[in-house]
Formats: sequence, C-alpha cells, structure tokens
Amino acid sequence: MTAVAAGSPGRVATGELQVAGVVPLSTVDWPGQLAATVFCQGCPWNCSYCHNPDLIAPRTPGRVPWPEVLAFLRRRRRLLDAVVFSGGEATRQSALLGAAREVRRMGFLVGLHTAGPYPRRLAGVLDTVDWVGLDIKALPESYDDVVGRAGSGRRAWECLELVVSSGVAHEVRTTIAPGSAAARDAVEIARRVRDAGAQALAVQVVRTAGTRPEFTAAHDAADQRAWRAQVGALDAQIRALGVPGYTLRDT
Repeated sequence: MTAVAAGSPGRVATGELQVAGVVPLSTVDWPGQLAATVFCQGCPWNCSYCHNPDLIAPRTPGRVPWPEVLAFLRRRRRLLDAVVFSGGEATRQSALLGAAREVRRMGFLVGLHTAGPYPRRLAGVLDTVDWVGLDIKALPESYDDVVGRAGSGRRAWECLELVVSSGVAHEVRTTIAPGSAAARDAVEIARRVRDAGAQALAVQVVRTAGTRPEFTAAHDAADQRAWRAQVGALDAQIRALGVPGYTLRDT
C-alpha cells in the first residue's frame, strides 16, 4: 500500500474519511476496472489471516488527509475508471457516504470492499456505489471463531441479502486457508451463496504476504501437499454446483 501524499498523521477532521493509504493504480481490486484503492483505517474484526493488520485499530490516525486524496483523483480524471474504498472496514466510518458521493461527482465509478459487519450502514451506501466486493468468511455458526466478535455471522449474511436485493453489481469472496472453517465448509458456503442469488463467487486461496508471523508460521507448518489436494477437490465440487460467475483465485 502506497500513500499518494506525505501528509502528517493527525486527527481526522469531523466528517472527513480516515485514510490509512492509497494505491494509485490497481487492476485487481475491482476486476475489469482501472482503479485507485483507498484504504480506510479501522475494523471491528480480528481475522487471523488479515493482510492489513495495521489497519484494524480504529484509533490510529489516518495518514493521508482526505483533501489530498481528492486532489490526487482530480489529476487522474480520464486516466482511471474507478475508486475502490477498502480497509480495514470502510463501512465503519460514517464519512464513507459523503466521500463516495464526492468521488462519484468527479466522474469515477465507485467500488466498495466490505466484510459486512454493519448492515444498516451498508444499506445506506448501496445506492451510491457501482460495485461491491463482499467477504463471506464462514458459515454463520462459525463466524465468531473466525473474526473474534459475537453475532458477526448474522450481520455478514444479512449484508449478502442486502447486496443481492439491491441489484448493485457484486462479487462474493471467500478466503480459504489450511485448517480453516472456510476450507472445511467451502462447498456449503458456495451452495448458500448461490441460493441467495449472488452474481459471482471467488474462492481465494490465502496468501501469507502481510499476515501476522504466527499465521505465516502455522500456514507454512501445514501439510502443503494435502492442502493442494484439498484445494483441487473443493474447486471441483464448487464448480459442480453451477455457482454463477465462480472463479478460483490461487496465486
């Protein structure tokens, strides 16, 4: 993650998005679009495989003032298609809606990455975004162990219903790791995502880059040959379900 400006860390102004950093150009955060990705500080969850653990703490000040992000985007008009708000958890911040509206007025498409911890706040922003990447981390009954927060499964799966019913373009993503609840239940997760009416599902094989040392050590200690065989078997079973827009991301 690269900041676009060297603004000094400090308190975010009232109503201003708390930005941890910006990737000036991404081709992967919104498939098919050239996007700048804005990483928002703070997340209520604590997943073991988090790739941005420094972005979890909600009280850590933003590093890039929102006006500097806007100035950067003005210079990128007609060069970028979209702006993606990611995290952390972008819907944690009430300033997200205003920020998304500003970006849209500048002529950019607006994308959102969310794990679904705040259904009401997500519902409030859905008519301002053009695409949502929604993480579904486990079956509802297994969520608390994955994210470390009670009641999280109900909220995340409610967000899936909200996204589907809104009609906004979207992709559901499920990350699998050796020994994880998501790997154990991947086929059933895919079945429920399909039955909910999702447009697309990506099963993502976890990468250790950026994760905490203890997760990397546990991942590397796993039987990698058995893990690769499991990934192949899951891929075949999910493809057999006929899930719309299914892809396996394994790089």
